[in-house]
Amino acid sequence: MASYLRALHTHPGPDLAPLPLQACATALDLDGLALLFTPADGPVELVQSFGTHTLALEDLQLTQGQGPSLDAARNGTLLLLPDLGDPTAFAATRWPTLPGAIQDLGIAAVFAFPLNIGIITLGALTGHRTSPGPLSADRLADAFGLTTTLAQVIIDQAARPEATSGMFLDEPGLHFAEVHQATGMLSTQLAITCAQALVLLRAHAFSQNRSILTCARDILHHRLHLKKDGTRHNGR
Repeated sequence: MASYLRALHTHPGPDLAPLPLQACATALDLDGLALLFTPADGPVELVQSFGTHTLALEDLQLTQGQGPSLDAARNGTLLLLPDLGDPTAFAATRWPTLPGAIQDLGIAAVFAFPLNIGIITLGALTGHRTSPGPLSADRLADAFGLTTTLAQVIIDQAARPEATSGMFLDEPGLHFAEVHQATGMLSTQLAITCAQALVLLRAHAFSQNRSILTCARDILHHRLHLKKDGTRHNGR
């Protein structure tokens, strides 16, 4: 971890040094990690991920429009959820339908660390485990060190004249770009706002117990046509 933090600070390029999420997950004793960025004028973006269940976890939160990743990335909230199976825990009261759905993915604990600079929230780093249990004090210290350094480097890099729009990516494209594209298509087709279109898309995915990403792809490929009330055209 210390070696990577030094590399972040000394990276010579105009873009962010690729985050070795697998190595970071191992150092933090986690089974998966997601790096999310919060643009000033747009929705939370998943820009990098590692782990068998990570994409499904972030897709689930995007579908429901709630969850630890979104709270951390939007509001700067630190959320440590060591046992999603505990009915008396914070998660059960904050998001009643979410903990069980996350457990169905094979995830037992989630830890969402905001990327904060003062009162500004730039995104989040969310990790998970397939077995319950808190992070040790050393692992927490490493996670705080990583997120603090990431936030500072992101600010420093973004301020450079040569910074590019892809500075946060080590993979082509954003993971949920198709969701935003489908939202825009629905907004145009139904003459509603993008926010209303996203709610409609989420509601359909949730009611059909489907991934929001697969529903978005169906819309983009004209396999799914929704009405304003959320039903499909021609009863399909």
